[in-house]
Amino acid sequence: MAVTNEVCLTNRQKLIWLIVMLAIQPMLTTLAISNYRSLRNLLVPLRRLNLITGPNGSGKSSVYRALRLLADTAQGGVIPSLAREGGLQSTLWAGPEKLSAAVKRGEHKVQGTVRKERVNLRLGFAGDDFGYAIDLGLPSPSTSAFALDPEIKTECIWAGPVLRPASLLVERRTWVVRTRQSDGEWEVLSYQLSSFDSMMTQLADPRNAPEMLVLREQIRSWRFYDHFRTDVDAPARLPQIGTHTPVLSNDGSDLAAALQTIFEIGDAVALNGAVADAFPGSSITVLNIEGRFEIAMNQHGLLRSLRAAELSDGTLRYLLWIAALLTPRPPGLLVLNEPETSLHPDLLPALGRLIANAAAASQVLVVTHAPKLIAALEEQPECNSVVLEKEFGETRIVGVDKLNLPVWRWASR
Repeated sequence: MAVTNEVCLTNRQKLIWLIVMLAIQPMLTTLAISNYRSLRNLLVPLRRLNLITGPNGSGKSSVYRALRLLADTAQGGVIPSLAREGGLQSTLWAGPEKLSAAVKRGEHKVQGTVRKERVNLRLGFAGDDFGYAIDLGLPSPSTSAFALDPEIKTECIWAGPVLRPASLLVERRTWVVRTRQSDGEWEVLSYQLSSFDSMMTQLADPRNAPEMLVLREQIRSWRFYDHFRTDVDAPARLPQIGTHTPVLSNDGSDLAAALQTIFEIGDAVALNGAVADAFPGSSITVLNIEGRFEIAMNQHGLLRSLRAAELSDGTLRYLLWIAALLTPRPPGLLVLNEPETSLHPDLLPALGRLIANAAAASQVLVVTHAPKLIAALEEQPECNSVVLEKEFGETRIVGVDKLNLPVWRWASR
C-alpha cells in the first residue's frame, strides 16, 4: 500500500505541475533550423519582440515557413506540409555539405562532393523551460506508394535551454519512444510508433509524459497570420453570423465578431485608440442585423458610415491587424508575415506601435522588409532586430559572430 500511495502522490504532483505550466506563456529563446532551403545551419536568438528582415531572397520567408513546420508537429501535419512544399527533396539545402576556403576566396567554383553526412532536415527551439527538436530524413527504399514521404528519425524534449543527456526528458528514435521517470529511470511508451506520426500527437499523456502534453499545448497556442484577403470577394467584407470570437481566424472571415468581442470582453479603449491612431477622427462600430455582424466605419467629414464592402484594401487590412493584435486571448507566440502588404507607408508607424503593444502579452515575431515598419519597431527598446543575408546561397545573420550565438546541440540518430 505504501508503494501505491507513493505512486499516486507522484502522479498528483505531475498533474498539478501540468496545470500550472499550461497557464504560463513561456518565451522561446532560440530557434534552430538545419538544411531547410537556404537555412543550412541557422540559429536565431529570440526575445519578446523579434524583427526578421533583409533583402529579397535572403531567407525571411524560409524562417517563417520553418516555424510553421514546427507548429505542424503538434497538429500531426508536418509530413503533409512538407509534401505540399514539394517533398523533402525539394526543401532540403541544395548546396554542398561544406564550402572550402578556396571557394570562399573565389579561387574555385562550387562543386558537389561525395556526401558524408546523413540526409536530414532538422528543426528545433528552446526556452527557459523546455526545448524540442525533430529530425526528418529519407525513408528506406521500398515499393510502397508512399516511398517519397520523409520519415521522422528522432524527436526529443529536454528541460532548460540546452539539450544535454542529463536534461533529456522524452526521446524518440525511429519507432521507439521513451520517457524519463521521476526516479531517473527510463520507461518505454511505444515500440512501434509510425514513421509519419509525431510523438507529440500520439503519445502526449498527463500521467506518463506530462512534459510532452505541456509542450504540445504550448505549440498549439502559436498563431500565424500571413496576407489577409481584402479583394472584392474577401470574407471579411461580407456580413457573417456573429458569435464570441476571441481569436481572429486566419482568413479574417469573422472580423466583425472579433472586433465586437474586443469591445465587450477585451480592451475597447485600446481598440478605439488604434483606429484613431491610424485614421484620425475615425471610429468603428459593429452592426448586428438579425445575428449577422458587419463593420461600419465612421470617418470625419462623411454623412454616413462606410460598410466593410466599401472600405479600401488598406483600411480593411489594418482593421484585420487590429483584431488580430488586440485579441482578448493572447497566444504564447504570434508570428506575422509581411504585415505591411497593401498598407500605405504612412500607416506603418501606427502598425509598429500596435505590434509593440501586443508584445506585452505575447512573444511576437515579425517578418518584413518595409523600412518604415522596421524603423518603428526598432524604436522599441525590447526589439530584437535580426537582419538576414545570403552568402554562397546560405542564409546567415548579418554582423553576428558564431561565438555570440546561442548554444545548441542536435540529438544524434
